[in-house]
Formats: sequence, structure tokens, C-alpha cells
Amino acid sequence: MRFALVQAGFQVLSDAERGVPGLRVTEVSSGALVSWTASDEFASLARERGGCAASDDSIRVIVKVAVSGLLLRLGHSVAETAADGDLLVLADAISAPDSGDR
Repeated sequence: MRFALVQAGFQVLSDAERGVPGLRVTEVSSGALVSWTASDEFASLARERGGCAASDDSIRVIVKVAVSGLLLRLGHSVAETAADGDLLVLADAISAPDSGDR
């Protein structure tokens, strides 16, 4: 799944890059958690140009739709987490014998 995101043009951060803004894939017990964090500079610019803090949220939605659309197209089961809106890619879809690490 990480490879598919990279092939689609996403820059996926490693686990060692904690605190760095960008797209991150973290293994969890139920599958993989995909999250995106904007840089402080981007969030500030979005507020200036958009006139409110919600501009950062609209970019987050765009990133989420792009990532979930790609993963769904590749046959993964994707759900949104309730707490922070990150994407949860369910383990059954990740480890299915015919899905591989597309």
C-alpha cells in the first residue's frame, strides 16, 4: 500500500520522521493508519489566503479523498477514524493473498 501511494506521487514519510509534516502510514492492530499533517507554514498561509482556519481542513479533505480514492480503486477497504479523520485501511484488505502491496 505504501508503494502504491509513492507510485501515485505521494511522498510518504517513514516512522523515523516523527513531527515532520506530510503523509504518514502507521501499522496498527486493525490494519494501517494513513494520516496527513500540514506544515505550520502551510497552515498559516491557508489561514491568510482563506481567511479562516477551515482552509487547512479543506486541503485535508482533498488529500483524504485522493488517498482513499486510490486505495479503494486498488481494492483496499478504507474507513475514516472518528477521532481525527485519518484513514484506516483494514487489515483484511492489506493482507489478502491476491491484493499484495499494490
